[in-house]
Amino acid sequence: MTFVTKLTFQSGDQAVLRETVDSVTETVERKGAQCKGPHTEPEQHLSVPQNRTLQPGSTFPSWDYSVYEHRIDIHGSEHIAREIGHMEFPDSVHVEIEVEQQQPLGEN
Repeated sequence: MTFVTKLTFQSGDQAVLRETVDSVTETVERKGAQCKGPHTEPEQHLSVPQNRTLQPGSTFPSWDYSVYEHRIDIHGSEHIAREIGHMEFPDSVHVEIEVEQQQPLGEN
């Protein structure tokens, strides 16, 4: 069985996100694991309404911001994926880790 570790990085700070993803990619490749990515998703533009009080009525202008996302897939090398999962990341970067088990073709 082969394991694929999928890492998703999200942040509103594009420079910090790029630096974090580049660092992880370099670490994975330096340790000899197979790494696919980073795959860049389109920028998401979000808007959050802001009320002046808890009662309906008067509002402040909406808070508009962007979220950037990159994905990396690590194939095999569970120990390297585990090591990456225990790394410290900047507070401005949200990281999601998903592990998927894949069977080689032709096996049941």
